Amino acid sequence: QFRMTTFSFLFLINDPFDKPPCRGCSSYLVEPYIKCAECGPSPFLLCLQCFTRGYEYKNHQSDHKYEIMTSDFPVLEPGWTAQEEMALLEAVMDCGFGNWQDVAYQMRTKTKEECEGHYMKNFINNPLFSSTLLSLRQMEDHLSRTADTAIPFKPTDDPPRPSFDSQLSRDMAGYMPARADFMEEFDNYAEWDLKDIDFVDDDSDILHALKVAVVDIYHSRLEERQRRKKIIRDHGLINLRKFQILERHYPKEVQDLYDVMRRFARVVGPIEHDKFIESHACAKVYERVKRIREDERKKRNMLCDILQYIHDAQLFINATVLALYTTTYYNTSLQRSAPPLNLTGLPGTEKLNEREKELCQVVRLVPGAYLEYKQALLNECRRQGGLRLAQARSLIKIDVNKTRKIYDFLIKEGYINKA
Repeated sequence: QFRMTTFSFLFLINDPFDKPPCRGCSSYLVEPYIKCAECGPSPFLLCLQCFTRGYEYKNHQSDHKYEIMTSDFPVLEPGWTAQEEMALLEAVMDCGFGNWQDVAYQMRTKTKEECEGHYMKNFINNPLFSSTLLSLRQMEDHLSRTADTAIPFKPTDDPPRPSFDSQLSRDMAGYMPARADFMEEFDNYAEWDLKDIDFVDDDSDILHALKVAVVDIYHSRLEERQRRKKIIRDHGLINLRKFQILERHYPKEVQDLYDVMRRFARVVGPIEHDKFIESHACAKVYERVKRIREDERKKRNMLCDILQYIHDAQLFINATVLALYTTTYYNTSLQRSAPPLNLTGLPGTEKLNEREKELCQVVRLVPGAYLEYKQALLNECRRQGGLRLAQARSLIKIDVNKTRKIYDFLIKEGYINKA
């Protein structure tokens, strides 16, 4: 797209002839059209008709990723698409600054008030465009100083002097750096309107005024010629090949952004334009890094939660094992160290048989308490028709191990039966 002449690229954006033709049908492309995101380095462009037919050619396949190329998106404020921004700038250049009625007529889509308000807000009073090339006062001041000067270069520098019709000359759009001129100037036949004009004393006032008006028009066309030269020089577009090599050093997303926003380079200075592009690129990088940072933070929080859960579970297991070990050790120690209970002289001993006496001695339970517990369990067993260990433990509020031994003994002797 950028290998067209420099002037046609910067100032004929809305002209379909400044784009490469469709690779499928060779027709001139009209927005929106399709650009293959995988084929390169030269852009592979298709019109919508060829795209819908699934056109394939050499390495290009119909299932490649693609981009929809259009200028139907807002740039400076909602309600004004990029295509309308370009149309406004073209209309102001064609009709003149302040001639808003004709500007609106050429625009077709906006009123006189909308054109004037948008232009003043975004291109005159906007600090971002304080150095706009369309400011007439700055343009006139600059032209009065630099209209006839060549590109400044140091004595040791040798500006390129491409031969006529060479590849370098075509890349530089016919620009001759040593003369600060193009082989074919913009509006190259502007002088034809003056070649037959001659001011004589017997001209009428109307004829004299008409001739002066023609000269003024010619002067405005010369100013426009110089303005376009300045844009070419300021943005470093004289040596197009060198400019393209420099652009390739940027990441792909920055190159794509440059490609989309290049048409707006003429309304700001080169430094402001580069800052504008880099700020958008940095914003995209910031958003990507922010998402990565958020994902890493979520992963770290998840890992911390898992480690905390494992730590808590380990502490719980250790505490449980320690408690079981302590209880077992304590009960074992008691069983080993405590001697059998001596029942001699204790009330109720005479009511026990030998096996019951042996039980009371082992569990160290006095006969009176054993008989009371026995009677309570017997009564509950008769009432329920059976008895479970859990019910026995709820009736007898003593050590659970003693309760189990009493319960097992009564089951074994046949006093009670399991539920």
